[in-house]
Amino acid sequence: MEEYLDKIIELLVLYGPKLIGAIVILIIGLFAISLFMKGVKKVFEKKNYDQSLQNFLLSLLKITLQVLLWISVLGMVGIQMTSFIALLGAIGLAIGMALSGTLQNFASGVMILLFKPFKIGDVINAQGVTGGVNEIGIFNTILKTPDNKTIIIPNSQLSNTLMTNYSTEPQRRVDWSFGIGYGDDVSKAETVLNGLFAEDKRILEDPAPFVAVGELGNSSVNLTVRVWVQAADYWDVFFDMNRKVYEQFTKQGLNIPYPQMDVHLHQ
Repeated sequence: MEEYLDKIIELLVLYGPKLIGAIVILIIGLFAISLFMKGVKKVFEKKNYDQSLQNFLLSLLKITLQVLLWISVLGMVGIQMTSFIALLGAIGLAIGMALSGTLQNFASGVMILLFKPFKIGDVINAQGVTGGVNEIGIFNTILKTPDNKTIIIPNSQLSNTLMTNYSTEPQRRVDWSFGIGYGDDVSKAETVLNGLFAEDKRILEDPAPFVAVGELGNSSVNLTVRVWVQAADYWDVFFDMNRKVYEQFTKQGLNIPYPQMDVHLHQ
């Protein structure tokens, strides 16, 4: 018994101070991590980051700090962590190579949620698809098309390629090209168009509507027409004006020509 007691006392003398110091460092470290995480959470809330991104980043940061703390504490006790760290590195490298595409989507998702090139409810065009943003996830973004199709786009394809956001600005320009026949009165057509614009309260006065001869086509004189509206009124104004222009041009004796071909038969 005396021999065992002597060994225990020897171990306590040898490792006791290190063990006590490691426990103290562990307690202080956990407390410091807790305070640090509260501060980071307040910053995220102040910046109004997406809630799912907040939770993920906070969890990832907390786990990373705690792993580093435990490695430091175990090293203080005298446990060799070199082999363990090398093993973790090898495992991380293998996982990273196997999930390279997924990790790329994840990184892109984080960047999208941080810098917010678009948000839920915006209408965007990307990868040849136009739709409203229904959900922004860590790995992909979900769009709803006007005909109610669900489109899932990996985030890496949104962050690394051209993307158009139609909802960034509160106002949008509506463009048309209306054709009249050769010989028709261009000034009369301009007057009719400006009268239609003045009657429609959705069309803004500033910037003022623009009407000009844009092209002398093969079978028509094409008028370039541009007006500014609130973004929410874009499609309503576009379709309504097409109908109104057709009706008014017909009433005012302005022809809307269409391509024609004369065929001559030689006997």
